[in-house]
Amino acid sequence: MENSTATAVPETLIAAMQRLLRPLVRLLIHRSIPFPLAANLLRRIYIDVAVKEFPVAGKPQTDSRITLITGVHRKDVKRLRGEPHLALRPPRVASLSSQLMARWTTLPEYLDEHGAPQPLPRLPSGGEHSFESLVRSLNTDIRPRVVLDEWLRLGIAQLDEQDRVHLNVQAFVPARGSEEMTYYFGRNLHDHVAAAVHNMLGGAEPFLERSVHYNNLSPAAVAELTELAKLRGMQVLQELNARALQFQQRDSGTPGASHRVNFGVYFFREDEAAEGAEQADDD
Repeated sequence: MENSTATAVPETLIAAMQRLLRPLVRLLIHRSIPFPLAANLLRRIYIDVAVKEFPVAGKPQTDSRITLITGVHRKDVKRLRGEPHLALRPPRVASLSSQLMARWTTLPEYLDEHGAPQPLPRLPSGGEHSFESLVRSLNTDIRPRVVLDEWLRLGIAQLDEQDRVHLNVQAFVPARGSEEMTYYFGRNLHDHVAAAVHNMLGGAEPFLERSVHYNNLSPAAVAELTELAKLRGMQVLQELNARALQFQQRDSGTPGASHRVNFGVYFFREDEAAEGAEQADDD
């Protein structure tokens, strides 16, 4: 690093940032998002964070001060401060699907004697629970058939010869590159990084942010660990989902019930001997 400002930054943090940004840059290049567009986006975020999170008590946030603490040119600060930011909102069907899945896999009336989600009649009959009544209990704007057709397309649900809907929990993964996957990409990575940054900055009550990592493993060992991670990870997620849904139904509408939580699990593997492995890329 030749820049005098950069030399004041710990090399370990610079190395960590290089490693953190590599997969994001890979995505940007793959999606044909050029550097000037990404750089302009980064300028806007620098300005927005400086304005909202680094105020001086009793003093206005002038363009000159924003330039001073961010390094963004004053003319860019003036140009970008007033531009609106795009809000990351969940697609309606994706948000509804998550809520439906939470209820179907948690509430006793939708479970069999083993605690597994039981098949639901597609249409209501005789007052029993059905897929249609489940959808309408959460949303009256999107027709249940629209949700079912999307679930059938994605393999999340199947219809049997008795016109019952069977839930495939393991298939509830957004399609690659879809609007739903893009939403969860932004939300989940933000929350993971935000938790880690909170801990890095010494925030009170550190967030849970742990991992288990090993190398020098055979492909067979990695395959077994992958399956174990999927099994145990889903068990933990389902348990937390059930408890959180109970709390949400109890607390919704009460004073102070304005907080959100996000708990996730992830699993990553790579061949360190393969050309292009990211450990070598960080040299």
